[in-house]
Amino acid sequence: MHQADLTGATPAQIRQADSVCPFSDASKDEDRIAAERYGDLPSDSRIGRYGSIHAGRLTDDARVMGSSSGGLTSWFLGELLDRRLVDGVIHVGRDGGRELFGYTISRSAEDLLASRKSMYYSTTLAEVVREVRGDGLTYAIVGVPCFITAMRHLAEVDADLRAQFTWHVGLVCGHLKSQFFAESLAWQAGVRPEHLEAIDFRVKNPSRRSYSYDYEVRAHGRLPRRRRTLSALDGSWGYGAFQPAACNFCDDVFAETSDIVFGDAWLPRYTDDWRGTNVVVTRRADADLILAEGVDDGTVLLEPLTPDLAAQSQAGNFRHRRDGLRVRLADDLAAGLSVPRKRVVPGYEGVSADRMALIRQRRAMSVLSFEAFARSKQTRRLSSYTRPMRAAIARYRKVESAGQSLSTRARAKLRSLLRRG
Repeated sequence: MHQADLTGATPAQIRQADSVCPFSDASKDEDRIAAERYGDLPSDSRIGRYGSIHAGRLTDDARVMGSSSGGLTSWFLGELLDRRLVDGVIHVGRDGGRELFGYTISRSAEDLLASRKSMYYSTTLAEVVREVRGDGLTYAIVGVPCFITAMRHLAEVDADLRAQFTWHVGLVCGHLKSQFFAESLAWQAGVRPEHLEAIDFRVKNPSRRSYSYDYEVRAHGRLPRRRRTLSALDGSWGYGAFQPAACNFCDDVFAETSDIVFGDAWLPRYTDDWRGTNVVVTRRADADLILAEGVDDGTVLLEPLTPDLAAQSQAGNFRHRRDGLRVRLADDLAAGLSVPRKRVVPGYEGVSADRMALIRQRRAMSVLSFEAFARSKQTRRLSSYTRPMRAAIARYRKVESAGQSLSTRARAKLRSLLRRG
């Protein structure tokens, strides 16, 4: 994990850092930034400001196969380059160095294709921003919500970057992952962390639904190994394994400060298609124009979505970022801890006891995953991680099952009352 280091920083430097941190009370929140930039657009409390909302994918199945979802993110970024709307795209790619992944710069659509797909890994923008600052070129910057908001803040205090970052492209985010996630998946597939050379987090499988994908790992000098992601102990996003603590205080799902945001359309009408489908929210008219021209020339398939459907596509994410956040804030305040100012009010009202238990167990599992996996690497035994994590997941499932049973009984009682009425 990357760690901020304030050693030797002056009070003025700390205040400046505070002003650009997306989790700081000294910086603008997403509502204020979006109102300043997209104030003429309608607003939804879940997805933020929006110009248009769509679900879609590329028509070229070969391109879609090489993408995590519907292929629209890499296509759109390629269009920005091909149309000379930017000189480069700053995005996470395969590092080729000590780390598996890191922020890099693509100067052509061909470069982008070599680094597409989701890369669930701890990264930093620090080095690449220093590299491009003041070079006289323009860039599209790609990132999860907190990264995009941080770059918005940074551009406000840095005139060079304000002129250079002309497109902000967001990615819908469930939560970030540390490098332990890649190492854990690899180890469970038979590749020890120190031997891991490459990982593909999302390999599509035509025999399953779009959310039931595989992952593939490769050790030095060996053939790749592939495994179903949901068969891995920590393959379900709901367990929060290797989630940084900061993600517990994020309320932005649809990268509300970005010009356009792409994610997965996790809706029943789309998940049956194993190829994958994107959900897309635009906040600039020129973004809509690029998409419309893609539809006109037969490259892109799009259909409109309502804000409700867009939010439903990330329903679990919103439960974590809204109800879950309210409970976590209230828990921390009750414990005498300081918490950042967020757009939800701390409290327990309207959250069932079972849901609160799930929220707390998930938070505990995130902490446990880091501690137990670090112990596994020290002992060189995977069981030092899997044994306690499996027990924690069993507790989580027990609470989840109890809540579902209660919900089923409540629905049955309601149906009975309606029939009698």
